[in-house]
Amino acid sequence: MKSKQEQFQRDLYELGVRQNTLSSDEKVHLDELGFLPLHGILSEHQASLMREAMEELFVLEKTGQKDAASECSNMQNKSDVFDICVTHPRVLASISHVLKEEFKSLGVHSRPNPPGSGAQDLHTDWGLPRAPGEYLSCNSMWPLVDFTKENGVTRIVPRTHCSGKLPKDELTDLKAVHPEEVLMAVPLGTVVIFNSHAWHGATLNRSQSDRPNVTSFWCRRQQPDGHSRPNGLSEDATNRLSEAARRLFDP
Repeated sequence: MKSKQEQFQRDLYELGVRQNTLSSDEKVHLDELGFLPLHGILSEHQASLMREAMEELFVLEKTGQKDAASECSNMQNKSDVFDICVTHPRVLASISHVLKEEFKSLGVHSRPNPPGSGAQDLHTDWGLPRAPGEYLSCNSMWPLVDFTKENGVTRIVPRTHCSGKLPKDELTDLKAVHPEEVLMAVPLGTVVIFNSHAWHGATLNRSQSDRPNVTSFWCRRQQPDGHSRPNGLSEDATNRLSEAARRLFDP
């Protein structure tokens, strides 16, 4: 009988993850800087379908409107166009490289990013500091248009995932430009993996158009602390996804 770890590695293999799915240089980039752009993950057609589905869900759920949820959650349950966000082997290989242990999906999510909004404090996606190498969560950001300096691109401060510190404990102005920040100005089709313990945050959308994107969020399966994001699969998603993909949502 396979152990849980053996089954997990088998599942990743069935989903296309191999030792060389990421190059050595990509692994070093992710280890040292805390983020990694993966180019050519989405086609323009795939991105278009995802934008359409996202916008329909925002309208249906009144996402971002007054007295409604600010975020559309668990989008993997609402359209099959988001399946790629939890099954792409390059993404899964990156998550596995950061988290080292068995991990699980916390779902696919998005929020409106219209002109004049979107600026965030520098923050981490885990509220407690972690020692270098002991990372509990990792994120993947899926731009559905070109990310530019004008439309609210996410900024990341390289190497802060190794600091063992939180930005709120080190900075007096969390919205100020950090002297070492890097703007993730990437073209449509590129997915950015970033260690959730790296300091990051979206910037103000100064353009005249929305900045659509989704995030696919992950954490270690045996995490020592709970996380507020829900996860799980609907009946439709359960019937649609492979057994290996479904197990990525197991508690």
